[in-house]
Amino acid sequence: MLSRNQEYQPLSTSEPVLSVTSDLVEELEEVTLGTSLLTPTQFYSRHQDSMTMYAPATAVAEYLNTHSCWFTRCAEPMKVQPLGENGYALVIGHYGAFGYNVEPKIGLELLPPESGVYRIRTIPIPDYQPPGYDVDYRASLQLVESKGDSTANFSGEMTLVEWELDLTVNIHFPKFIQRLPKSLIQSTGDRLLNQIIRQVSRRLTRKVQVDFHRSLDIPFPLKSHKHRSMP
Repeated sequence: MLSRNQEYQPLSTSEPVLSVTSDLVEELEEVTLGTSLLTPTQFYSRHQDSMTMYAPATAVAEYLNTHSCWFTRCAEPMKVQPLGENGYALVIGHYGAFGYNVEPKIGLELLPPESGVYRIRTIPIPDYQPPGYDVDYRASLQLVESKGDSTANFSGEMTLVEWELDLTVNIHFPKFIQRLPKSLIQSTGDRLLNQIIRQVSRRLTRKVQVDFHRSLDIPFPLKSHKHRSMP
């Protein structure tokens, strides 16, 4: 979750990150699109950031522990289906490049806190086999309580929800993608993966912040927040 206060585009994109020459497009059109590679291409991304809650850590923890009351609502416009007590199946959106499009769907489990650390991990979705991709999502969140924030003219108790995300995606590309240079596939995939993470994270962060403060009838001061990430 990335905490930037701004409006965001819908959770979809079909624009290629890099362009393809017309000669290469003609060549790719001659290849059967349904054949997949045996060896997947792996993309990895690591991110860090935090979001500010203007309330004590106890209130934030209570809110996070009752995710069944807010997660589905805050995840919109993503489609969400509950999986058991702590799990959810999410349809992330529609993304693509070079004529290859996917609509990622993943299962996530929001684990109860251990020693003050909240963890989120991928879980299987019953009766669902991802078409040509595999996602390993591992995130951790920790609450850090502090006093006041002069940039937001706030002097009460506040809590930073600091988080880290390690995301690995393996994709079995069809053969017409295999014709592209490996370096081009890797760089394009890395850019698209980071684009998806930022787009989803910013939207979810903003909605969670607004929902939390509204649920406790606490004013939500608008303030700038510098994003931190690790490639």
